[in-house]
Amino acid sequence: MKMKRIKNMLRYFMCAILLSVTTVHADTDKPELWNQAIALQQKYPLIDGHNDFPFAARMQGLVSEDRAFLPDELPKLHTDIKRLREARLGGQFWVVFVPADEAHPAHMALEQLDLIHRMIDNSEWLELATTPDQIRAIHRRGHIASLIGMEGGHILEQSLALLRQYHALGVRYLTLTHNSTTNWADSATDNPRHDGLNDFGADVIKEMNRLGMLVDLSHTSDKTVKDALRISIAPVIFSNSSARAIADHPRNVPDNLLRRLAENGGVIMVNYYSVLLVPEASAMQNQITHKKNELLETQDIDRPAGWDACKAWMFNHVPRGSIDDILIHIDHIVSVAGIDHVGLGSDFDGVTLLPSGLDDVSHYPALIAALLGHGYKEDEVAKIMGGNILRVMGETEQIAAQMQGDIAEDPADTHNSEQLAPGAPPVLDSIATSENQQTRPWIKPLQQAR
Repeated sequence: MKMKRIKNMLRYFMCAILLSVTTVHADTDKPELWNQAIALQQKYPLIDGHNDFPFAARMQGLVSEDRAFLPDELPKLHTDIKRLREARLGGQFWVVFVPADEAHPAHMALEQLDLIHRMIDNSEWLELATTPDQIRAIHRRGHIASLIGMEGGHILEQSLALLRQYHALGVRYLTLTHNSTTNWADSATDNPRHDGLNDFGADVIKEMNRLGMLVDLSHTSDKTVKDALRISIAPVIFSNSSARAIADHPRNVPDNLLRRLAENGGVIMVNYYSVLLVPEASAMQNQITHKKNELLETQDIDRPAGWDACKAWMFNHVPRGSIDDILIHIDHIVSVAGIDHVGLGSDFDGVTLLPSGLDDVSHYPALIAALLGHGYKEDEVAKIMGGNILRVMGETEQIAAQMQGDIAEDPADTHNSEQLAPGAPPVLDSIATSENQQTRPWIKPLQQAR
């Protein structure tokens, strides 16, 4: 383990040396890159795979029967309307999170779903979206497409009926576990009980494929990931994970599974939590966990106070990293899995430490400018921004339609170029490519359908 960590640190420092030569700090050094980033975000939707604002709002006491909205300004958190608009965000997955020790997880999950729906209804800038076409249309209107994900399979309470009802309420991905192993799936950060997925877990995957709900493997054990990839006939996602070869943390994805992800056609959305980005921070995980538990226990009368204390301690003791660290992870994932299999999944308002330059959601243009300054072409950045997750959603829709037996005679009718953002590249106009047809032959190429 010690030798492996040393190798990971060496790999990280080599990448960092290269970045120090090639990376442009776009928010100050190259204004033209900033302008190019803004133009690209106007053309293509930037989609963030994971934002925990709904749970943070609950913990901060911002939710009541007569109050459920996203404020214009909320400086204590990472997210508010003003900063979302400054970010030029095209789409956001709002996450329904319920702690694993909650006595009635489905009850709380429904309350969180209600909060998200009311938050969207009460905003002139947010619109509910459940399909790629809706995301693109909302983006063209200058609004923020609001999607819903759920985090933690304990929310199902061993019921596929609940899974179906969550889907009916707009949920479009389920993270199979959070930090604790469930009754049917092993977590990456807990003791295994099932050697991956048990029989009910396999049924969950199959039903999610049938419904058209994305299988999210962030937080799950490597064996759970392998089982899910074996069972799922639709592309899977990691909504908020990074590369383990760079930062050796069980929440991150190792290279062998990144290669399997590419074969599956899925996408990993890079997490911005410093502990999942910076090797030195990952090496402090046990110390961080102990300190967090200590602070939360001493502040249990006022959980927000405990959370604030965690943030303050981490800011003063744990390396934050910078946008360059995100680029290092993206570079590595591209080198292993390919440009078609990486996206962005911030974990804003769900983490206690973020890299400098990405202190909140408003800094997204700086990240896009950094990608451009680092040498990625516009069509490649468009894939990272949202094109890849849109493709995965489209493929998942098509597979669900096939499984339900009601696929249209001409799928091109629902995926034609008129529904895309103006000037969209071919990758956004096609559900299937020659590469993914070879690895996933159940996807019917739209070129043939036309």
